[in-house]
Amino acid sequence: MTETDMVHEQIDTIDTIDALMALYVAGSLPEPARVLVQSHLEMKPDNRSLVNSLELLAGEALEGVPEAAIADRDGRLAAIFSSASPVKAPQTTTRPENALFPQALRSLLGFEAEDVPWRRRLPGFREYSLDMDGCEVSLMWIRPGRALPAHTHKGVELILILDGAFKDERGRFGPGDISIADETVDHRPVAEKDRPCVAFAVSDGPVKLTGSFRQMIGDLIG
Repeated sequence: MTETDMVHEQIDTIDTIDALMALYVAGSLPEPARVLVQSHLEMKPDNRSLVNSLELLAGEALEGVPEAAIADRDGRLAAIFSSASPVKAPQTTTRPENALFPQALRSLLGFEAEDVPWRRRLPGFREYSLDMDGCEVSLMWIRPGRALPAHTHKGVELILILDGAFKDERGRFGPGDISIADETVDHRPVAEKDRPCVAFAVSDGPVKLTGSFRQMIGDLIG
């Protein structure tokens, strides 16, 4: 099984926020998808309650696992005590009010929002993309009121809205919201008119353009 196949297997079954959070708690998400969820929780800390509940259930399940003898117990203990002191987990920091990128996203990308090396893909649409951990990872900037061409997905796409908002056939997605789209979703996202929509996307497959030829041409030229 290739790395891409494994990543596809990891996120191909995601169709709800609950499923996404369950995989996050289980540690089964590829790194960019994990960062996307962590960034979501940083932007919307009230949603941490679901993660806490899932972690509690996971802990209770572990307690029910039968005990097993540890092979070479003395040797393992000696190795633990002789090892270096563990690095302390970083303390949770409050997200600065004017910060566009959550801390988790800044750490993943290695730069701030104002330093994104944008590339113009379409009129009114800029993107920065890279491949990471078997996923296609991208930042998107969409001009206010700009519609993206109608499309569906040959895999799963996770989009975290960082600033602004977009609307499609499913509703409105604003700052901190996660859009989950797969082959069952055929949509035409439109950025709201008051400000640009900035988003972080992670996907494991390409998009497939849909809609009429006339609409497609209009959306492509913006």
